[in-house]
Amino acid sequence: MTEVQKDSAIDGRHTPPPVIHALGLVDYQPTWDAMKHFTAVRNSDTRDEIWLVQHPPTYTQGLAGKPEHLLHHTKIPVIKIDRGGQITYHGPGQIVAYLLLDMRRWKINVRQLVRLMEQAVIDLLGEYGVAAKSREDAPGVYVDDAKIAALGLKIKNGYCYHGLSFNVDMDLSPFSNINPCGYEGLKVTQCCELGIMVPINELQAELAQNLIHGLQHHQERKQRQ
Repeated sequence: MTEVQKDSAIDGRHTPPPVIHALGLVDYQPTWDAMKHFTAVRNSDTRDEIWLVQHPPTYTQGLAGKPEHLLHHTKIPVIKIDRGGQITYHGPGQIVAYLLLDMRRWKINVRQLVRLMEQAVIDLLGEYGVAAKSREDAPGVYVDDAKIAALGLKIKNGYCYHGLSFNVDMDLSPFSNINPCGYEGLKVTQCCELGIMVPINELQAELAQNLIHGLQHHQERKQRQ
């Protein structure tokens, strides 16, 4: 996924929604490389995109990641990457949404985008009767004290990439080999444990729409100010 779409209609009055690409199960490294390439060659006319993927088993360690948060070495690869945050796990049955956005276009800063991503997950869970929340001290989404979604972004020249991971129906045991997001003993959970048995592709589509609606509503508020 390296092609950059352009749209001459992009301006401050009318921002087309991001193009959604559902890419299926894809390896982590080439996907990360494609995000970096997309961001490096884009410009003010480039249409924003959201990539929806799943990854084979992979640990990713962000810029703030400390080696000691990997408690046990396994056959699962550990990839050191350029997003913020600590170590987390990706695997089949987890939705990963990558947001490749021009943040100036949406008039949004990093903190606002983090809250928007969290709210997209909170609203999705709420549609299925599950109460979730964010935490000021630890970005992500939590059900009771268990984390169900993790976040991490990279900002470069006003453009962002990376995004969020949302546990749906996966093997959670690899989380026991790490301090998830740098927090010792942090519990993790997923949709299937909370009684949400909806196919992952349906949840993926709903999450993407929540993200787009959040961006549009944020931009509309900013334009009214």
